[in-house]
Amino acid sequence: MTKTVWNVDAAHSELGFSVKHMMISKVKGTFEKFDAKIEADLDNFSDSTVEVTVDVNSINTRNEDRDNHLRSADFFDVENHPNMTFKATGISKKSDNNYDVTGDLTIRGTTKPATINVVLEGVSKDPMSGNEVAGISGETTINRKEFGLTWNVAVETGGVLVGEDIKINFELELHKQA
Repeated sequence: MTKTVWNVDAAHSELGFSVKHMMISKVKGTFEKFDAKIEADLDNFSDSTVEVTVDVNSINTRNEDRDNHLRSADFFDVENHPNMTFKATGISKKSDNNYDVTGDLTIRGTTKPATINVVLEGVSKDPMSGNEVAGISGETTINRKEFGLTWNVAVETGGVLVGEDIKINFELELHKQA
């Protein structure tokens, strides 16, 4: 088969993250606006092209003050770095539907290699449009300090307010472009 362009269905997709808070709990959030350019033959996903762009200003942790702090120069500095990007440089099959997608992750102007564990959840036909639809999920963990996100505060019981490791996860519904 040949590669096909797949478009993200934003209404059925989510890009989320979690991070330790005060070393005792986790804060979770999402990015409400993101898009991906995916050219793939889902029968041979290892030969795919994947590029993701995230509007960092769309961060949502269900707390406006925290979201505004995350947008500030202390963290993402959205005024100077409005987007976070990922561009795949290699894809290797681990098992039937499981792949390691390695690429360049850019956050706050710093680019580092990252590997995302991706699962092809399946392909189906949309009963309303008859269009082919695919589901893809994935996750990775990054160290935020490697991307210049170093702000923190010590807590009185020891440790820090914000953990270093950020778990990123996504669920994408992709529609085959006509």
